[in-house]
Amino acid sequence: MTTRQKKPHGPSPVKLFGQIGALGAIIIFLFVQLPGLGVEGSRMFGIFIAAILLWVTEAVPLAATATLVIFLEVLFVSDHAILQVAEDAPKYTSFFGALANPVIILFLGGFMVADGAAKYKVDRALSAVLLRPFLGKPRSTVMGVMLITAVMSMFMSNTATTATMFAVMMPVIMGLPEGRARTGIALSIPVAANVGGMGTPVGTPPNAIALGALQSAGISVTFLDWMLAAVPLMLITLAISWGFIAWRYIPKDAVFSIDTSAKFDTSRNAKIFYATALVTILLWMTEALHGVSANIVGFLPVVVLMLTKVMSGDDLRALDWPVLWLVAGGIALGSGVGSTGLDKWLLGSIQWGAIPTIILLLVLALVGWVTSNVISHSASANLLVPMGMGLAATISTPAAEIAIVLALGCSLGMCLPISTPPNAIAYSTGTTPTREMVVVGVIVGIIGVLLLSFVAPLTWGPLGVI
Repeated sequence: MTTRQKKPHGPSPVKLFGQIGALGAIIIFLFVQLPGLGVEGSRMFGIFIAAILLWVTEAVPLAATATLVIFLEVLFVSDHAILQVAEDAPKYTSFFGALANPVIILFLGGFMVADGAAKYKVDRALSAVLLRPFLGKPRSTVMGVMLITAVMSMFMSNTATTATMFAVMMPVIMGLPEGRARTGIALSIPVAANVGGMGTPVGTPPNAIALGALQSAGISVTFLDWMLAAVPLMLITLAISWGFIAWRYIPKDAVFSIDTSAKFDTSRNAKIFYATALVTILLWMTEALHGVSANIVGFLPVVVLMLTKVMSGDDLRALDWPVLWLVAGGIALGSGVGSTGLDKWLLGSIQWGAIPTIILLLVLALVGWVTSNVISHSASANLLVPMGMGLAATISTPAAEIAIVLALGCSLGMCLPISTPPNAIAYSTGTTPTREMVVVGVIVGIIGVLLLSFVAPLTWGPLGVI
């Protein structure tokens, strides 16, 4: 007896809408020139609309949309376009160059360090050791979990950090009776990972996207500059998040039993990795002293770990390349929006200069937060940062300030399981009801947005960031 195979389901209506809408936008604006916008700008508008539709609906993988953006820009907007363009059209190398943008190299180095930490189990051993001082009182333990998660997330991907911390904490979580304590510990991990990723340029893709946009505009923000701008905000937001989670979920008399017996690998390869990772992080943080760009330093762990065979070709292939392509697509999109005059055309109808800076920053942070709750943080930053950078030409607010606010605002989106991979991991454990995730995400997000809009920018000038 034969069994009839089920036919694979076609794309959902939302994805189908995204695919058809994107194709329509590309075709229409190949031949329709918008008033006040040149040929290249009109075509770029079609590409921009297509990217929005594809990223928002996730009609194709996010990285696939990024590659499509680069390809369409070369085909229709660049000086090597297959259709006629102006003599001063952007060079096609400026779009392909996004794939080797220095920020991509910086992120590649961050990925190599993060994957090496996982390979040699440094993350598990370090988290176990660092938790020891926080054992005893349950709320102190949650503080330790959040602090360690945030620090690790500054240099590792938020996803890898969340997976590591759940591996350490799941025995504790499942050993608790169902209820608020279990939910509170489970929620504390993705919240801390999302907030911690704000702290460094390699912490999360939106940071890299903002840096890439700034570098394309000739604006330098060093690794340490970013930390000076983001770490104080990160720590205050983290402390408030811990206070709310501890108050709402963690009873003072709860009992946690955590295994902190993990040991560090002492093999030759592990020792080389420890030294390389430590030197890389120190060089990143002292860029102002030695003058070597953080982007160049980012290539150091790749070279050293490959030459010493600490990391192999298989390890290199296993890196999160789709994220690197996504960041490159965002850089190329920003380059296209700026070089074709599309940014000025889109923003020209609003008198931005009449809006007080403090209100403008609040609007930008809110837009970043709201958008990144419903689509990925990376996609949000890819769409919003090029637009925000265009504002700098029409108002007195520095471009660096706008880019940082948008990137950090995107990182604060964590209301839903779909908002960010750490949330999805937490939700998959079955310990975090969506309702509770929304409650914590809204509280942390709103407080973070207010701090980002009204408090953090006041420190950036005195600290020399802006």
